[in-house]
This record gives sequence, C-alpha cells and structure tokens, in this order.
Amino acid sequence: MSLFGRLSFAVRSWANALLNRVSDPSAELDYSYEQLRDELQAINRGIAEVTTQKKRLEMHRTRLRSNVEKHDGQVREAIRQERDDLARRALEKKHTTTEQIADLEEQIARLQATQDQMVERQVTLRGRIEGFRTQKEVLKARHDAARASARVAEAFSGVGGELADVNRTIERATERTEQMEARAAALEELEETGALDDILAEGDEIDRELERLSTDNRIEQELEDLKVQLGRDVESQTDHLAE
Repeated sequence: MSLFGRLSFAVRSWANALLNRVSDPSAELDYSYEQLRDELQAINRGIAEVTTQKKRLEMHRTRLRSNVEKHDGQVREAIRQERDDLARRALEKKHTTTEQIADLEEQIARLQATQDQMVERQVTLRGRIEGFRTQKEVLKARHDAARASARVAEAFSGVGGELADVNRTIERATERTEQMEARAAALEELEETGALDDILAEGDEIDRELERLSTDNRIEQELEDLKVQLGRDVESQTDHLAE
C-alpha cells in the first residue's frame, strides 16, 4: 500500500472511530423511548386537567339548576302576594339562569369530547410505546451482536482493510436508518392537543333586541298562565270548602 493509501486509510479509520463514539445506537434508542414516555405523561396531565375543568363546570351547572328551582318558588310566592313586579323579576332571573345552563351544557359536551379524544390517544400511545420497547431491545441486541461479531472478525483477520471499513460504514448507516424508522413509526400518529373551539359570538343589536322581546313575551305569557292556574286552585279550594 502506498504512503497516500495508508494515510487515507488512517484518516477513514479515525473518522469511523469518532463517529462510533459519538453515535451510540443504544443510547439513542433509550432516549427515544424516554421521549415517548414523556409524551405519555403529558397526555396524562392533559386528561387530568380537562377532567378537572369538566367537573368544575358540572358543579356550577348543579348550582344553577338549584337557582332555577328557587326562582320558580319565588314566582309562585310573588303571585300569591299579588306582586306581579316581583314575579316578573323572578321569571327574568329564571330565564337568564336557564340560558346559562344551556351554555354550560355545550361547554361540558365539548370538554367530554376532548377528554374522550385524549384518552383514545393515550391508549394508542401506550400500545406504541410497548411495541417500540420490544423493537428497541431487538435492535440493541442486534447492534451488540454485530459489534461483537465485527470485533471477532477483526481479531481473526488482523487489521482488516478497506472492505472492512466500508462494511462498518454500511452497518452503521443501516442501524441508524432502522432506528429512525422505529422512532418515526412510534410517533407518526401523535397529534398536538386540540384547544376548545371558541364560543360563537352573539348576534347583532337587532337580534339581541328581538330575542329580548321574545323573552319578555314568554315571561308575560307564563305569568298569565300561572295566574290562571292559581285562580283555578283557589276556586277549587273554595268549592271544596262550600261542599
């Protein structure tokens, strides 16, 4: 071998040795595995946060439902006391609370959908982590076996030569490609957590005015119906006493 050839071989050998020290397939596989586990922990924290927010809204909805029952009682009592003004105010509060409950129902449904989606991702990711762990151990075993075999071959054949250098380069490239493919297969279906859809803005001023008038009409009609009902109850009680 010429002086230039020996120098070229020495440089390539040094470069390969440096790359092998810097690039540790086992360490990279373990690092990728820990990254997947970190992703799973992030999903778990997200599920806990969404569930907490959903429970908070459900508790608020329960309180509002109690307020609706309270306002119903206030309406009836105000009518008995012949205080139509108080009855109207109680009915207004009842309708406002009812609308708030409807908004909460929509938000709770959205949070439930988000929670279900995150739980589905959690289950999928857990399966992929288990698969990646198995594949990781297989690749590490293959790498260790190949490295031991290469060392035995080098010890048996002496220094080696350019062909052995080329084979080591191909082996390293193949191993790194397989590692990246394994990592990509494990991460390809992960998606970022979606945010809640923004609440749609209410209509313009005309829509709000029309809606207010409609609500006022419903309140007046409900007030009249309650008056009629209470009048019938009083009349029925009077007739019963007369008998």
